[in-house]
Amino acid sequence: MTENGGADPEALAGRFSQMFAALGQNIERVVRGKREKVELALVCLLAEGHLLVEDVPGVGKTTLARALSASVEAQWARIQFTPDLLPSDITGVSIYNQGTNGFEFHAGPIFVNLAVADEINRGSPKTQSALLEVMEERRVTVEGTPHPVPRPFMVIATQNPVDMDGTYPLPEAQLDRFLMRISMGYPDHEAEVALLAGAPTGAMLDRLPPVMGREDLARMIDFAQRLHVAPPLYDYVVRVVAATRDHPDLRLGASPRASVALLRAARVRAAAAGRSYIVPEDVKVLAAPVIAHRLIVTPEAELRGRTGSEVVGEVLANVPTPQAAGV
Repeated sequence: MTENGGADPEALAGRFSQMFAALGQNIERVVRGKREKVELALVCLLAEGHLLVEDVPGVGKTTLARALSASVEAQWARIQFTPDLLPSDITGVSIYNQGTNGFEFHAGPIFVNLAVADEINRGSPKTQSALLEVMEERRVTVEGTPHPVPRPFMVIATQNPVDMDGTYPLPEAQLDRFLMRISMGYPDHEAEVALLAGAPTGAMLDRLPPVMGREDLARMIDFAQRLHVAPPLYDYVVRVVAATRDHPDLRLGASPRASVALLRAARVRAAAAGRSYIVPEDVKVLAAPVIAHRLIVTPEAELRGRTGSEVVGEVLANVPTPQAAGV
């Protein structure tokens, strides 16, 4: 995107929509039959949030992360989480230099625009916690000295279901730092046949061209967060999030961070649709991916098979939607 220079917001939103579609089409050259998941991943990227992709092995979690990274002409790195991975393997270390008679900071792989944390829940809790500061504050503090990461910055984490062998559940504080959680799911029959008939995924990823530079990406992020929000929609977002805090099936509702994340994501979805303003539908579509992973269901509700996504759906059904005239 170019600088607005007083341009019509609707025209800029149309340009945003075109670039969003181009990114999606590029990723779908590799990730087949998952348009909804691809669009959610792009919304997360352009909302300047972090994405958690959870599902069983072999359904394309890492492929989605790599394709998203390859589609943007920016620095990226893949960090493979294992039980013996150390926090310093992610953030970096200070090493004494005899020549200068001082310590020099050697940055870890987290100092990129897009960091792919593969199988994050196979790392120990201590290693997982190394991401807490950088995901929230976009900096790493080593021996009392802060080191900022580049902008834009995004962590794309993949994880296997928590009941699989060798996994450590992510703590609530870390889950709350992910703007969105999605599940890939198995491809449909036609998409799986096309996958078998096409070129190997690895070879296609290596040839996937970037369709956008980091400056364009930063401008899209800035534009989306300037989109108009009518006062009734601020109220609606807060009511939806607050309703989870008093729900009888939850022992932990969503924090104010969830309200901020939902609004940021809704702005991106509106711009992707070519609008310069958000509508209630933007909030409704994104509520479950943004809120559900932040909720903790009570043991009694869990025994009945209740999930965070179901609770979010119930909340949306009960919270009055602002009328078009008020928006």
